[in-house]
Amino acid sequence: MTQLLLLIVVLLLLGHVPPGRSEFKRCWKGQGACRTYCTRQESYMHLCPDGSLCCLSYAFKPPLATKPEYD
Repeated sequence: MTQLLLLIVVLLLLGHVPPGRSEFKRCWKGQGACRTYCTRQESYMHLCPDGSLCCLSYAFKPPLATKPEYD
């Protein structure tokens, strides 16, 4: 009986624990992180599905597309 009660308590407690890595949501092909604010070493790329900013480090930022020159 005590084992059953202990099992019920453990299952109830596990129901209130957030899933792992919930604060480190990834974006931009796994290179960026979804956050409320970007740090100084990061730039904003787009919005994540939950409405937060997708912050990408300047090292991973894609280069700007240049216009082709016409002769």
